[in-house]
Amino acid sequence: MLSVLRHRTYRHLFAAQVIALVGTGLATVALSLLAYDLAGARAGSVLGTALAIKMLAFVALAPLIGAYAHRLPRRLLLVGSDLIRAGAAATLPFVTQVWQVYLLILLLQTASAAFTPAFQSLIPDVLPEEREYTRALSLSSLAYDLENLFSPALAAGLLTVIGFHQLFFGTTVGFLASATLVVSAVLPKSRRDRVPGNAFARATHGARLFWAVPRLRALLALNLTVAAAGAVVFVNTISYVRDHLHRATADVPLALGAYGAGSMTAALLLPRVLDRVRERTVMLPAAALLTALLLVPLALLTATPAPHGGGGWQWPALLALWAATGACCAVLNAPAGRLIKRSTTRAQRADAFAAQFSLSHSCWLLSYPLAGWLGATAGLLPAELALGALALAGLLAAVRIWPADDGAARPATGLPGRPPTPWPATPVTPAGGSTAVG
Repeated sequence: MLSVLRHRTYRHLFAAQVIALVGTGLATVALSLLAYDLAGARAGSVLGTALAIKMLAFVALAPLIGAYAHRLPRRLLLVGSDLIRAGAAATLPFVTQVWQVYLLILLLQTASAAFTPAFQSLIPDVLPEEREYTRALSLSSLAYDLENLFSPALAAGLLTVIGFHQLFFGTTVGFLASATLVVSAVLPKSRRDRVPGNAFARATHGARLFWAVPRLRALLALNLTVAAAGAVVFVNTISYVRDHLHRATADVPLALGAYGAGSMTAALLLPRVLDRVRERTVMLPAAALLTALLLVPLALLTATPAPHGGGGWQWPALLALWAATGACCAVLNAPAGRLIKRSTTRAQRADAFAAQFSLSHSCWLLSYPLAGWLGATAGLLPAELALGALALAGLLAAVRIWPADDGAARPATGLPGRPPTPWPATPVTPAGGSTAVG
């Protein structure tokens, strides 16, 4: 997997991604402490609103930004986004009102909504060979998992010698370092479709590209399955550990670490698997297993009363379930870039990645509140069954949409304002390349 780091441009871009992720992780910890400092007992509502602002920025603004991003050189877009994020992070330590936090979070996340799809669409051009691109996707997934484990530990260590306000300056340094690495990289020239029509037509171009290709519509359905399972883990882990299993607060990071360990293991193994089989062959079984984990073992664990003082067999069972859930989510998330790359032309790719970014986060925007509100009002078991049903709906839709004989890789040829070209049952050689199995 590390062989892709021999490419100088990708090595610089990957380092930029890792450094920015560490900075973002520090900001997540610092933001929680800032919310408590400003709002006290209302810190939870402040953080909830900040997360809602983040998701709304990703869902609503990413396509709109993408509609106009083609007017800017890639380097200027990426570096400008990093500089805006650095400025917002550097300003956060000086806020005195909650509304100022919301405003700066909106600015920071809007810049992230510009940066992330542009960055994701750049990597296939840097690593056009599919085997290398697959390893880059797994390496990126691994970086996200390591950040989830490393950043909180780093923040905890730093907080023993500095105040939480200084963590925001660590975030600022991370974004500035990311911008410097992007500047130092030799980026391929951008090619994008010129989409006719008004701003709405340009903003929805990527979504219409998704709708034109069955495998991308199936990817959208699988995003719903991932979001349903992920919401159970990220929203309700603390309730499982503290209220249901009656374990110490220190065990919450262990449970989340089990999820990360499962995800990292799958990310390390997945490239070799995808060298031998199609994405559909691994993604649909992973989605089925993920749904089953929600509807059967986890529901059984939740329905069984746990003894006070440790949870008995249920604690290792929860760790195993979380590890399996993380592995399945990684198997569903990592190949998404391959599917988009195979299904679009180079000129369409930036809009397609922006659509994936926005549409996948819209699934999280649905699942997060459902997990939190239903879990708080009706209990863990009803919330779990509801999210399991949501995951099942995504799985069934993907099975129905994604044909077993997927044919060859084929760009989406439906033009804006016209019906998409029908998906062929037989392989079609894409322009400028050889036939590839989808």
